[in-house]
Amino acid sequence: MHGRLRLWVGAHRAPERESRRMGAMETALHGLRALIADGDLRPGDRLPSEGELCERLGVSRGPLREAIRTLSALGVIDTRHGSGSYVSELHAADLIKGLGLTVGLLPLDSIIELYELRRALEAHAASLAAARVDPETIARLDALLDRLEAVTDDEALSELDNEFHSAIADIAGNDALATLLDVLRSRSRAYRIFTTDDAAQIKLLSDAGHRSILRGLEARDPVAASAAAAGHVAQTEFWLRKHQAPA
Repeated sequence: MHGRLRLWVGAHRAPERESRRMGAMETALHGLRALIADGDLRPGDRLPSEGELCERLGVSRGPLREAIRTLSALGVIDTRHGSGSYVSELHAADLIKGLGLTVGLLPLDSIIELYELRRALEAHAASLAAARVDPETIARLDALLDRLEAVTDDEALSELDNEFHSAIADIAGNDALATLLDVLRSRSRAYRIFTTDDAAQIKLLSDAGHRSILRGLEARDPVAASAAAAGHVAQTEFWLRKHQAPA
């Protein structure tokens, strides 16, 4: 009886210990974020010693190390072997790349939710690009679309399509915007709509959408380029919804 009681008590305490550990890690994480956000630790600064941080944040070394590893994975802290941990340069584009860790796990229904955001961002990027594009870039995009229209292989279609949209985002001149679009686009590319029964129709409409965007860019018309980009993304969203697996 006493043995069973001790076993039950141990099992009961295990979740409590885990809860305390997670709570301590969150305390350390929020504490480190506050030090960086408030400017106590600036980009390029070396983190204080573990002992000093534990004392300032009121945590033990284990939770502190977990918090540092979490921020390292997100690109906020740069840990250098034999040198210590430093606050990274905190460029927006670099930090946005960290979203790929979680966006890459999203199922299709969640990806479709993000399409409204992507539609607005692609339209904005095209609008900016229309005001900044030069004739040489137009010629390069035209040649790229020639190649895209000529291929039927799904992998090649995906790569060239991504290259076209990435080029427009780069022309827009905002690294954070380009990186965020890259993150959103990377997950949706995993769903191969060009392998469905509607592939021929999808490609026909997709090619037409790309040409419409390019015409807006060539005319240096931000409104036309923006509308064409929004319509193109909406068309892709339609096909993703159509081929979404039943709940």
